[in-house]
Amino acid sequence: MSFKSFTLAAGLAVATFGSALAADVALPVKAPKSVLDLPFFIVNDNRLTYAYQFTATAPGAADRTAKQVFAFTHFDVWAYGTNFINLELLKSDSRDPASPCLPTVGVANNCAGAMEFYGLFRSTFGWNQLFNTKAFSVGPLSNISFIVGADGETENQFLAPNKKDVVAGLQFAFDLPYKGYLNVSPLYYQEWNHNAFLTPGFMPAGFTGLPDGNTHFHATWAVEVNYYMDLGFLPENLQYFAVSGRAGFYGPKGNGAYGNYTVPATNNTKMEINSEPIRLTFDASKAFWGPKYTHFLDVWVAYRYWENKFGLDDGNPANGVCFFAGGVNNKSCTEKSLYSGVSVKF
Repeated sequence: MSFKSFTLAAGLAVATFGSALAADVALPVKAPKSVLDLPFFIVNDNRLTYAYQFTATAPGAADRTAKQVFAFTHFDVWAYGTNFINLELLKSDSRDPASPCLPTVGVANNCAGAMEFYGLFRSTFGWNQLFNTKAFSVGPLSNISFIVGADGETENQFLAPNKKDVVAGLQFAFDLPYKGYLNVSPLYYQEWNHNAFLTPGFMPAGFTGLPDGNTHFHATWAVEVNYYMDLGFLPENLQYFAVSGRAGFYGPKGNGAYGNYTVPATNNTKMEINSEPIRLTFDASKAFWGPKYTHFLDVWVAYRYWENKFGLDDGNPANGVCFFAGGVNNKSCTEKSLYSGVSVKF
């Protein structure tokens, strides 16, 4: 594969939010005699994004909430792999209030909306590059890579999540038509978090709870998938559009109890699906200013689907976070939302 495979900085750094990955873009299959023969960053792509999510959710909240998202995304390619960083600041409306307020369905409040910070990084190390070979480019398979990464998240609502995780595994990169790609990454996944509802004051008789609400989950499996493709089949005067998407599947990880501490089995986690299955991107800068400015200004719309957020079981009526008293689902642990925004390259 050639340098054309880094087109649009690996699909605009995958146009991602949440647990998504940049493409394992291909480098020349024959490594340079010395990495000094190349600039340290062969590709260095940075973007700022403002987005609006219309019907987001937050575990423990009692109603849908709109969220404004401010994000910085960095993607680079160097001699042996790629690096991807995504930093987001998310601002909810008052239906997902900041602590110490508690949400109440259908009742207006004067509380500030919660503020959330989310960060992610992924790094890949391509086998074709590490071993100076073409052996891992066969048919549509363009490369296999080692991949490592971590996530961090915190929010100032009553639940007080404070997620930290690490991942490691392999990435299989495939070519798609029209300069596109598909990446599939089977991973080892280890998470730590916080849940205020697991502190002793919320525990039924017979359970100790977690003294500080900090959870220590079991290691589990994960699979992360992302893709990007220009809509090159459109007439030339309409070739301003691309589609992309991502999905992360994370296995059950226990209930977070550790040592001699105990929590009810109703807190057992389920498989989590965090996805943006489709995003349609319009290359506004190319359309208005010409090919020289391709993807300097993008406008996009997407659909967000997130089931069992943070692993919380949205199908268990005894779950005190995802259900009201009486077993009525508060719909806070599965998110189905339209999502739209604008991204600027700098």
